[in-house]
Amino acid sequence: QVQLGESGGGLVQAGGSLRLSCTASGGTFSRYNMGWFRQAPGKEREFVAAISRGGGNTYYADSVKGRFTISRDNAKNTVYLQMNDLKPEDTALYYCAGESTGWSTFWSSSDYDYWGQGTQVTVSS
Repeated sequence: QVQLGESGGGLVQAGGSLRLSCTASGGTFSRYNMGWFRQAPGKEREFVAAISRGGGNTYYADSVKGRFTISRDNAKNTVYLQMNDLKPEDTALYYCAGESTGWSTFWSSSDYDYWGQGTQVTVSS
């Protein structure tokens, strides 16, 4: 069973950048499709980005398209989320998630079996 741990969150000014990392242990990382989700206070968890097992397919929420980039390094058991041009509305707890049986709806949190604890991203205006 894979375990996921996020890092890289922090406080940044609007227009700045952060790179989140999520490292997996206890499983064969390359078997998992991976996703990033976020949850702001008082709001539901929402899809941010997803990447297929081999990295050949990536998907983004409209709100982050063109600003965020998801990537993975299977040799390092790590998935990344490069976030540029951050906005105050990007403030949230960011989670990585993995699923091993094949997506039906990559944007749905219910498709994912494994979750990290989250890393906080705060963007000041």
